[in-house]
Amino acid sequence: MQCPNCGAALSPSAKFCSHCGTRIAAQQPAAPLSHAGAMGETYAYGNQMGQRLDLPDPAVTMRGRGVTGMEYQIVGTTLQAVILELDPGETVYSESGAMSWMSGNIQMATNTRGGGLGGMFKRAISGESLFLNEFTSVGGKGVVAFASDFPGKIVPVALAEGQMMIVQKQAFLCAEKTVGLDIHFRKRMGAGFFGGEGFIMQKLTGPGIAFVCLDGEIVEYTLDAGQVLKVDTGHVAMYEPTVEFDIEMVKGFKNILLGGEGLFLTTLRGPGRVWLQTMPTTNLAKAVAGYLPTGGSSRSSSSGDVLGDVIGGLLDR
Repeated sequence: MQCPNCGAALSPSAKFCSHCGTRIAAQQPAAPLSHAGAMGETYAYGNQMGQRLDLPDPAVTMRGRGVTGMEYQIVGTTLQAVILELDPGETVYSESGAMSWMSGNIQMATNTRGGGLGGMFKRAISGESLFLNEFTSVGGKGVVAFASDFPGKIVPVALAEGQMMIVQKQAFLCAEKTVGLDIHFRKRMGAGFFGGEGFIMQKLTGPGIAFVCLDGEIVEYTLDAGQVLKVDTGHVAMYEPTVEFDIEMVKGFKNILLGGEGLFLTTLRGPGRVWLQTMPTTNLAKAVAGYLPTGGSSRSSSSGDVLGDVIGGLLDR
């Protein structure tokens, strides 16, 4: 520490300079580091050497309550998580491996949720896990969280008694125990082969709230009766059962050869609401694949892996 006037060395607690008599201002503590949030908010880290480490909480984008009393909040902007607060005895369920963290009084039970072998078979052909996990709070309030594994949005789907919603396969994250989860088999052969999602999608039935993971940003449209929306395959994230899903071939030889949009487009015909996603996982995978090395792999695939890939591809298409 030096005198700002004459430069003489000073002790850290000096009030004035013993050489020239200049008064020394009191040292101010260093300002905490700050972080600008996604919505323009400023969060103070408050981290000082040797002191407690404090980081800002992620932004809460949505809060709500389910029909069973379950409270939820969705945190984050790009890679989101949904945090559920359960009262004693309340239960939610999820796909196998979806849970991110939970409090110590949450009990997990793995089962088929009454589906038996038939339910396991339907989940297998839809690309989902054979078993579902149930999470129940015991002895007080409990917390369990589920996080998305892809940049996008976690969307709460609030369903009334008997209300249904069709979502892309593998979109389901978790739900209240009152929500029914089943597969939706598209009857049109063309839509199954060329519609970008295969024959199988997922069907959610109320009452209750289910949480689904959709890719990228989400755009919603409401279609009148007979109104048609043409969509590039893979961008259809979710739609109401009243919407008719089909495919059509791109018209014009030059459009097919030079347009770069493929041979087919998905057609959605109203009435009903549809939700489109801006960054399908398959599109991102194709974009990244061009940058991956093409040399030999460090390990060869087993015959079981190859057979599984072939069977999965046939069921998907």
